[in-house]
Amino acid sequence: MAMNNGVVSGKASGGGLIVSFGEMLIDFVPTVSGVSLAEAPGFLKAPGGAPANVAIAVARLGGKAAFVGKLGDDEFGHMLAGILKENGVSAEGINFDKAARTALAFVTLRADGEREFMFYRNPSADMLLTPEELNLEQIRSAKVFHYGSISLIVEPCRSAHLRAMEVAKEAGALLSYDPNLRLPLWPSAAEAREQIMSIWDKAEVIKVSDVELEFLTGSDKIDDAAAMSLWHPNLKLLLVTLGEHGCRYYTKNFHGSMEAFHVKAVDTTGAGDSFVGALLCKIVDDRSVLDDEQKLREVLKYANACGAITTTKKGAIPALPTDADVLTLLKRGA
Repeated sequence: MAMNNGVVSGKASGGGLIVSFGEMLIDFVPTVSGVSLAEAPGFLKAPGGAPANVAIAVARLGGKAAFVGKLGDDEFGHMLAGILKENGVSAEGINFDKAARTALAFVTLRADGEREFMFYRNPSADMLLTPEELNLEQIRSAKVFHYGSISLIVEPCRSAHLRAMEVAKEAGALLSYDPNLRLPLWPSAAEAREQIMSIWDKAEVIKVSDVELEFLTGSDKIDDAAAMSLWHPNLKLLLVTLGEHGCRYYTKNFHGSMEAFHVKAVDTTGAGDSFVGALLCKIVDDRSVLDDEQKLREVLKYANACGAITTTKKGAIPALPTDADVLTLLKRGA
């Protein structure tokens, strides 16, 4: 890792490929905060989708990223593919569906910057990706394979997800999982919990939010016992993000917490994805980070800075920071 005045640089050193699998969509964000969708006078079009956000977060920080998924063969779909390419993300793993539209999500921004969602997917193109359409050559070249849970909701995308995960693992990739719970998309809360946990023990790095921790454990406490109830033998790192309270980390040999950077939050969309992208950038070429607490704390400080910066602008992808942005905040301090 490069050092700059004692601050760890996020630039990727060896350039190992990070492949993100899943959905990419258009978020429509109200032009004013703190109103319902019905009251919003207008909307800003913002590209999004957690796995795509992670891929672009990686590329913005100097890493090597690719996205695997399916978009509609429509103007929005081609716009999204173009945004990936403009940001330096390989789009070789994207398929286009001529019958189904690109997914849309209307996202309300409350006064505190938190979000509420309304989705248009009936079905959207991302749900229709088949195992046969996967670019297996690209997946096999991944050093890190990252995914969420939305791609588990329906077939054929679920089978494509499981196949891609299997191929990446066989090729030696580190499996990274951010469930990214979106309850309105699931038939029921019970189904969401069951399916999210169905692939839990495959991942080596898992990141959950405080809300997801409560949901998955059924506990109303955000503590070490609740977090460790999610531990499994294949896991190398479990992260719990706590918003303005930073994050907690758990490995086989140590655990602890990292403070957040305090900024004026405008929109929290994409903050978790920015955090994950920064983390993956750091570990793709140096897995020793997962066994060295001092190194891990440096990485998480950087990732927390990335997440904080992302909350200072509306939309996910437009707000994702560059390495220079992060170093500026790190020099300023928390």
